[in-house]
Amino acid sequence: MSAQAAKERPESLQFPFLDDEDTISTIKESKTFFILRGLPGSGKSTLAQAIQDRYKDACKVISVDSYKITPVVRSSLPEEYSKVDEDLVEYCKREVSVIVLDDSHHERERLEQLFDIADKYRYKVIFAEPKTPWRVDCSQLKEKNQWKLSAEELKKMKPSLEKEFLPMYFGWFLSKRSSEVLRKAGQAFLDELGSLKAFKKESKYFASAIEDPKIKIDLTSYFVKRPPGVLHCTTKYTEFGRAAGAEDYAQQEAVRASYGKGFTLSISALFVTTKTVGARVELSEQQLLLWPGDADKILPTDSLPKGSRAHITLGCANGVEAVQTGFDLLEFVKLEKAGSKGEQVGEIGGGRLLYFENGMWLLALAKRLEVRAIFSGYYGKGKLVPTQSTNKRGSAFSSCTII
Repeated sequence: MSAQAAKERPESLQFPFLDDEDTISTIKESKTFFILRGLPGSGKSTLAQAIQDRYKDACKVISVDSYKITPVVRSSLPEEYSKVDEDLVEYCKREVSVIVLDDSHHERERLEQLFDIADKYRYKVIFAEPKTPWRVDCSQLKEKNQWKLSAEELKKMKPSLEKEFLPMYFGWFLSKRSSEVLRKAGQAFLDELGSLKAFKKESKYFASAIEDPKIKIDLTSYFVKRPPGVLHCTTKYTEFGRAAGAEDYAQQEAVRASYGKGFTLSISALFVTTKTVGARVELSEQQLLLWPGDADKILPTDSLPKGSRAHITLGCANGVEAVQTGFDLLEFVKLEKAGSKGEQVGEIGGGRLLYFENGMWLLALAKRLEVRAIFSGYYGKGKLVPTQSTNKRGSAFSSCTII
């Protein structure tokens, strides 16, 4: 879409996923749930239609209104949602790129169900709220909602929609295509590394992967835990709002403006330790605006460049959690800062292979690998707990807290 066409769009429909070409092309090669959220009559259906018009055949809209489910406060969800989910799952199985869920989404139980489906079928979630001037004015909404709900009925729904929810973590979520490209690059690195004589000499660090060291060390089996579905680069682990600084981070202007927007991440290296295999991400100045200032430390006394920990986990050894990948990358950075450039082993797979110490290997890519991603949040599974902060008017998204 041209800049002029974007300007002609009403302010209430100005979102990066409608106007920004990089975002649009990234979403088209991804699998995305748009969860529209807001009071009846606030403009969700108009927003849903705008997304449909923008993505055309790549998009399916599920409007709960068409299932005759009245959007009111209730103690339990109506059985009609089972039919909604049947249709939703059918679209997921067909791997429709863009699925739009048009409902008030004011109930925690309902959002839990949607997160379960998103996880199962490996869709990223983007929340979007209408930005119409009347979206929180119950007296105007009374006249605009098709269900003829009274102002009092609307006011009962309003508190749950005003509370902001925080995800498990924020980050850049790679498109389906970019995930596949990076996985293949990581696999090729493991295959070639496991066959090298220099690596076999240090095989004591990967003893459980050794079958016949004369042939090959099976690093694929060693790094048995592979991230399912969408690969991502975490920016801030918010722990559903419980982490220190979580709410302050979510309220930052750069975070709010970037939510649901497409970015290109630059991969400068692949690395292997005895615990993890990952990709090193070099952040641009714009991307560093989304990077927390306290993320690049192993010890409180560490002083490393901002963004040092930016990475994408590609695999973990048995019993190791994905969070370890970032700590492993920081160990490389600390060695580099101390003056160690690593021992250059040779050229493999389009880059220089360096060996540091204690089973730490790094492939510095001769040509950086560019991957596309959407900045969003991971909402996961579990019971939702809203935070006490409220949305600022004009906010384009909500997040959720899960325990």
